[in-house]
Amino acid sequence: MRPFVSVRPEDFDLSQESARLEQNAPGAVATFVGLVRGDGGITALELEHYPAMTVSALETIAQQASERWALNSLTIIHRVGRLPVGSRIVFVGASARHRGDALDAVHFVIDWLKTDAPFWKREIFADGRTQWVESRSDDKTARDRWTAD
Repeated sequence: MRPFVSVRPEDFDLSQESARLEQNAPGAVATFVGLVRGDGGITALELEHYPAMTVSALETIAQQASERWALNSLTIIHRVGRLPVGSRIVFVGASARHRGDALDAVHFVIDWLKTDAPFWKREIFADGRTQWVESRSDDKTARDRWTAD
């Protein structure tokens, strides 16, 4: 199984990505879609990245998930650029014979994307202010539960 990883400014089609996951006649498909939140007057989120480093990091996360669970397919799509509130920012989907593998793999990938994917995020507010997004300790705690054993 070779994971599909994409980092791009363009939006993704949910039905197309779900159909790709269903191609291998799995028993289960699990997906997650992240949207840009408008907390505290935010109007957009801008994501910057270094393409080669980012794709490599996402491929490493995908490989770790593939080694950990019996997956038929795995997709990670992360958008970059300026994304208005409500925009889709990330898609993670997995297919497997059993729902537990698909659900756990998607959860694992999201937790690791939050801490180990090299994106620089800047919040843009309605009044013109901008603010870089700092890493959060609860994201690291969520990721670390996968390595607690």
